[in-house]
Amino acid sequence: MAFMFSSLPGVAQKYKTAEDTAKLNKEYVNITNDIVDLNAKLQIAQNDLPGYQSKARDANSDAVNAASASSDQASKATSGSVSDAKTAKRKANKAYNEAKDSRSAKGKVSDQENKITRYKLDIKKKQQRLEELDVMRIAIDTKIASDSIPQPQQ
Repeated sequence: MAFMFSSLPGVAQKYKTAEDTAKLNKEYVNITNDIVDLNAKLQIAQNDLPGYQSKARDANSDAVNAASASSDQASKATSGSVSDAKTAKRKANKAYNEAKDSRSAKGKVSDQENKITRYKLDIKKKQQRLEELDVMRIAIDTKIASDSIPQPQQ
């Protein structure tokens, strides 16, 4: 049971003494820079998402139109000539390719949404770590202040 608690974040402080302040400050700056970088990447990903969504809608529309044209041509080919059958096959291949493009575009939208979710989660984790570092800094400052107060002699 004690092992479980020692592995939880925030249970044991990494920085405890005044000598650790420089290391704490360095980690704090690094994490702050990471958050800034992640926020920039998040903003870019969020700005790109509507473009991916638009492409996916267009690709889906193209796939639907190609499938409809293929179906119409296939109807003609059943009672038509060999050239009608060849045209139907070409349109069927085009419809198939458009469907693959649509599926690919939807996958890119999903990937972009996942990327946004990952960035948000990473930012949240980094912000939690900053909060932990703030608690450690307060503990160190409190210890320094209490150590600097002269103790009454008995």
